[in-house]
Amino acid sequence: MIHQYDEPVYLISIVAKILDIHPQTLRQYERENLLTPMRSSGKIRLYSQKDIDRIKLILRLTRELGVNLAGVDIILRLKVNVDEMEQDIISLRQEVLKAKSSHSAVSDKALVTKKSIYDMVIFEK
Repeated sequence: MIHQYDEPVYLISIVAKILDIHPQTLRQYERENLLTPMRSSGKIRLYSQKDIDRIKLILRLTRELGVNLAGVDIILRLKVNVDEMEQDIISLRQEVLKAKSSHSAVSDKALVTKKSIYDMVIFEK
C-alpha cells in the first residue's frame, strides 16, 4: 500500500527504529516545537514521510554540523520563509510573462518591487 507524503502512518517506535534514534529524542523534538506529529484518536503519535524527512534534516544539522536545537529552530523557520519567497518569485515571474505576452505592460517601464526588512538579533557571550 502506497501512502501520501504527508499522510501520518508511522508509530514513534517505527520512526525511531528507521532513523536509529531513541523515541525520547522524537519527544524532545516535539517539546522544542521542531516537529508536530499528528495524533490518533487515542493520542498516539503518528508520523508521515514528510515528518521523517524533517527529522533527518534535524539530525543532519545537529550531528554533522553541530547545530544546537535553538539553532535548528531558527534554520527551519528561515527555510520556510525562503520556500515561501521562492514560490512568490515563481508566481511573480509568471505574472510578468503573462503581462509581456498580453502586451498589457509597457516594456520600457520599470517594475516596482516591495522590499522586506529583516531584523537580526546577535547574541554575545
